[in-house]
Amino acid sequence: MQESDGRVAIVGGGLAGFVAYATLRHGGLEPEEIAVFGRDSDPAGAWRPRAAAIRQQFMRSESDGHCLPTSFPGLAVRDAVRKRSPAPLVRSVLDRYHPTVADFLEHVAELRERSGWDASFRAAHVSSLRSVDGGFALGGHGVFRHVLVAPGHPGLFVPPELEDDRRVVHAYEPHDYAERVEVVGAGMAAATEWLNALASGASVVSVRRREPQRRPLNVPRPFFTKRGLDAFHATTPSERTRFLARLSEPSYPPGRAWDEPLADAAREGRFRVTAELNGANQVICATGFRRGFAHDPLLAGLVAEHALETHERWIVLAPDATVPRLTDETQTLALTGVPSQWAYPAADTLVGMKYVAHGFLRRVKRCRTR
Repeated sequence: MQESDGRVAIVGGGLAGFVAYATLRHGGLEPEEIAVFGRDSDPAGAWRPRAAAIRQQFMRSESDGHCLPTSFPGLAVRDAVRKRSPAPLVRSVLDRYHPTVADFLEHVAELRERSGWDASFRAAHVSSLRSVDGGFALGGHGVFRHVLVAPGHPGLFVPPELEDDRRVVHAYEPHDYAERVEVVGAGMAAATEWLNALASGASVVSVRRREPQRRPLNVPRPFFTKRGLDAFHATTPSERTRFLARLSEPSYPPGRAWDEPLADAAREGRFRVTAELNGANQVICATGFRRGFAHDPLLAGLVAEHALETHERWIVLAPDATVPRLTDETQTLALTGVPSQWAYPAADTLVGMKYVAHGFLRRVKRCRTR
């Protein structure tokens, strides 16, 4: 029997792992009781350059768009104190508060220092995860009874027919704008790139085969509530896969801030929509990330090793995002971030990350009191 060293492990050092870490610390665990494995000690190390690439200024998430384990006080409180104005608090109550990217990154840096993150972080890549006596073996990094896997997105997606096209750059990679730009995609990143390119003086063609939905969040607001989540958990596997597939369809927020610049540019002949590429000298793929556990070697290996139940591109999880076959009263294996969408449809949001983190904390504490 392999003995666990008693610590909790988080596999992944991005924002999902960071939110989980802050929640565990808030729940009473000390830094020496948590081991975090990742490639970059900066929790925003993967997210930061993507936000910079699309010139993102504000967070899409609303009042809970922060990494603190509790909703209050959030970034709106801090902003109100700084500005000596109640306006941020009023917008927060109305779900209209969107912190700036700069404020969010400052918040991450402050929480990183305050939480003890660096004392728990290990610069190491976990290439395999399997269930053994005593818990879960993480490659050559030890055995842990409670493991939260936070692998992030499994790489940028570029349509296969464009992979070798020299004109192509992904929206989340550093780039400037040519005089004529074609943007493939119609979601939040694409909409942001339309405005960025137009602001640079470029003419823009939006290449899309279907119209995007217009909603404030990437998941309809009811599914952030208990009632909506209960209804989601009551769906059959086939109903759930269809619903999750619909959520992956492109969307961006409604409002004049988006519509007016596009309408003005269309009148000037600088913005139009087509279904096919048209020969521009720059093609920006605002096509997001690869989707599904099969694109992540760690998750794909876990599924194959333990014959886990899957439906299409999702690993089947319990409502608290644990892996049912490998979780019991003595040990926990859970997924967070985008791989936990089977348990929480908005899993790749900060709110979704907190949902999983609190469930994981409850299991760890329950096990320790037995």
